[in-house]
Amino acid sequence: MRTLRHTTRRQSNVLKGSKASVGTKPNREQWLDEAVSELSAIFKERGYEVPPVRVSCGFAHTSSRSVIGQCWSTKSSDAAINEIFISPKLADPVEVLDTLTHELVHAVDNCEHKHGKEFKAIAQRIGLQGKMREASAGPALKQKLTAIALKLGAYPHSPLKVPAPTLSLRARPRAICKQCGFRVPMLKAWVHYGPPVCPMDQVLMEKHGEWD
Repeated sequence: MRTLRHTTRRQSNVLKGSKASVGTKPNREQWLDEAVSELSAIFKERGYEVPPVRVSCGFAHTSSRSVIGQCWSTKSSDAAINEIFISPKLADPVEVLDTLTHELVHAVDNCEHKHGKEFKAIAQRIGLQGKMREASAGPALKQKLTAIALKLGAYPHSPLKVPAPTLSLRARPRAICKQCGFRVPMLKAWVHYGPPVCPMDQVLMEKHGEWD
């Protein structure tokens, strides 16, 4: 997971039949498959074999809106392959390739070590730098990604403008004992029963927050 982070041999890293026909403009997923083939060569130069992966454009399985890429272990896939998702917020081809490279490191590790030392060893050897959770291409790797982006052409995708989550100004209901200060959060489903009795002082606790 990254946060805000064509020979027949190389074709084996993506699903068969996913590439665009000669003379046709690739769709988004075909572009990503071609990108995997190109990036696999960089990994191979450093002694790593990129496993079969399926790459799609989609949001990560997390509430964090800073996550721009996610790789799933083969254990999570019925097809027993690594599934990678690139955020729909990304549209710049070099940034997409950068994020994809980060997720391919996870695929090589099969998501076994998150962003630990094993992940770090692979990432740094490939050319990623910075904090591993947000690791991105260093200068040398960035040049290679730029060249790949020029070869692949524009990323056929229009970015989604994701609105920021609306923060509620309503305070959650809770009850506080005016004598000892003991407090307890209240569930909306039970507020109609009123505040509870303090277990220490045996007095009715006071309402705080939004109870209506």
